[in-house]
Amino acid sequence: MSAEATNSVTPGPMPGAVSGPVTPTAPRRKSRPRIDLRRLGRAALLGPAARGRLPDAISHVVDAHRAHHPDADLEPLRRAYVLAESSHRGQMRKSGEPYITHPLAVTLILAELGAETTTLTASLLHDTVEDTDVTLDQVRDQFGEEVRYLVDGVTKLEKVDYGAAAEPETFRKMLVATGNDVRVMSIKLADRLHNMRTLGVMRPEKQERIAKVTRDVLIPLAERLGVQALKTELEDLVFAILRPEEYAHTRELIVRNAARADDPLAEVADEVRTVLREADIPAEVLIRPRHFVSVHRVSRKRGRLRGSDFGRLLVLVNEDADCYGVLGELHTCMTPVVSEFKDFIAVPKFNLYQSLHTAVAREDGQVVEVLIRTHQMHKVAEAGVVALGNPYAPAPDDPADGERVDPTRPGWLSRLLDWQEAAPDPDHFWSTLREDLAQDREITVFRPDGGTIGLPEGATCVDAAYAQYGEDAHACIGARVNGRLATLSTVLKDGDTVQLLMGQDPASEPSREWLEHAHTPAARIAIQRWLAAHPAQAEAQQTEAREDRQAEERAAAVRPATADPSDPAGPAPEQAAVRPAGGNVLTDRPGAPVRLAGCCTPVRPDEITGFAVRGGAVTVHRVECAAVARMKDAGRAEVGVRWGEATECRVTLVAESFVRPHLLADLTEAMALEGAEIVSATVEPPTQQQVRHTYTVQLPDAAHLPALMRAMRNVAGVYDVTRAQPQTQGG
Repeated sequence: MSAEATNSVTPGPMPGAVSGPVTPTAPRRKSRPRIDLRRLGRAALLGPAARGRLPDAISHVVDAHRAHHPDADLEPLRRAYVLAESSHRGQMRKSGEPYITHPLAVTLILAELGAETTTLTASLLHDTVEDTDVTLDQVRDQFGEEVRYLVDGVTKLEKVDYGAAAEPETFRKMLVATGNDVRVMSIKLADRLHNMRTLGVMRPEKQERIAKVTRDVLIPLAERLGVQALKTELEDLVFAILRPEEYAHTRELIVRNAARADDPLAEVADEVRTVLREADIPAEVLIRPRHFVSVHRVSRKRGRLRGSDFGRLLVLVNEDADCYGVLGELHTCMTPVVSEFKDFIAVPKFNLYQSLHTAVAREDGQVVEVLIRTHQMHKVAEAGVVALGNPYAPAPDDPADGERVDPTRPGWLSRLLDWQEAAPDPDHFWSTLREDLAQDREITVFRPDGGTIGLPEGATCVDAAYAQYGEDAHACIGARVNGRLATLSTVLKDGDTVQLLMGQDPASEPSREWLEHAHTPAARIAIQRWLAAHPAQAEAQQTEAREDRQAEERAAAVRPATADPSDPAGPAPEQAAVRPAGGNVLTDRPGAPVRLAGCCTPVRPDEITGFAVRGGAVTVHRVECAAVARMKDAGRAEVGVRWGEATECRVTLVAESFVRPHLLADLTEAMALEGAEIVSATVEPPTQQQVRHTYTVQLPDAAHLPALMRAMRNVAGVYDVTRAQPQTQGG
């Protein structure tokens, strides 16, 4: 059987379990007594009910379904139950319960989350094709293609081994089938939840194996699909099995807190209700207890827990604008903890989650966290993709012509389909997916145009580039993070603003080194796909990198021939021989040799001054050069100088760039095309994928300087070109 679990004997009940939670939960939309599924299952052995009415055994499912969909057609549910019960009749779970109790429980879970009728129909039938003689053709004939598609998808998922030894190609196919309809995974998650609820009589080693798979694969999937109600209960069930001592300790903390006479959460809830009532904002204020894993995490973070740490307040309103109205009233009338504020309404999470998060402080120092959202936001926050209904149904005025369209599918699931298409092989897809599932925190970064990019914690500019541009990110040469230049390896933080700098060369190539900085599947798959498709270029990259390093080392050995002659150490003889002349500068000492200082390389129309140096020469500086003050302090005689009529000039430029193949060749070619004669060059060793070049060039006319600097900046990889700055005092 696909669902072989039995009645629960796990160490204590879980929040939301059929047997009832340990701690009080938020009121349900419609109060209903808990259903004894064992009694209902045994009653089902008596056979299907009369054809004219719904079987009593699924009346609880119907009640839950009508609470969300009051006008739903219940006939498919009746027929699905009849088929499931008759097909599974005689099959028993390991505990001795009739097998029909399992699909009933799975369907109830989905009904309480608000799943639409087609999903519930498929849920009742989800094990029939695998475990009985019912065929997919029969399902299609009786319930239509949509139900057949869902049952087939769940049946395929049942055959997948999610463990470390999983066959990657099989898993890829199954997950892709899920990606084509999120309702398949919704049924699978509810199926796993019921099996985890009833895992108790399994052998300990089997409980542990199933719990680890649930932790490593299914819980992250539930998080990405936004089904928090399932995710949190699965987390608690896994916690109880894999870490029983810590679970028992956490459970004791929760029980002790529930027995307290005072409840700070209730007191703050009353204050919030009063504030909102006086502000005339219709709102429902609920106490939302933390689940076991959440309490455990808080206790590890804060040590000794206080009453306010065991839950949060949930404020539900009708309109989006009311959310901000509530926030304003709370921050005005109570003491806000500003560092705790987050706006997931303006910037929703990748799994559709929307809410305002804030916190208020009590006089005794306790901090109460508050969640503010609309009723619809709350429904999506709890049920995620389940709350979307049938996202593939075309709008009445926009027929889909048979194509499955899902404009509301979470971004992660859409990206999943892109990854599997782009992955070089199934093994790579599987390993990349497992890495992504291991990322349990997300950050949001902003583009300069105000758009957002969702990334896992620890992501870099490489990941942002591929998230925004796809494979066009091969041409990315750098980034600005919060307005400052940054390398592609820069790790991003939540709230950063990222401007990606793109090169103009359409044949740009990603670097193999980028793989070291790529954390998202989109980035890693795109880079590895390019490397696999261009083995010759990938090999050439390594060769070119070696050659560029050697060229840079040779260039670094060339010192500028424009060293400052005013340097107290004096110039080397060979440097003095090639020091630039100042033929376009006139001095008050006719006949004296004139040289332009290499420390600031003045050009027309800079304001200049001169000093007499050894040998009777006059060295010319820009007046703001730090060397001027040193020369005056040393008692050097200042000489009057002025620009002559000649337009030829010599200037030192500093280019800052990212490392890439052929950069030096492209840069010097661009300079030559502008008529610049390179007198000397210095290239510093690269640091963090950045390199600094210093060029002294001769120009026929100072008026050509702006055009030269623009041409240098237009070279791919160069992000800034400036005049050599005057040296700082003591520098």
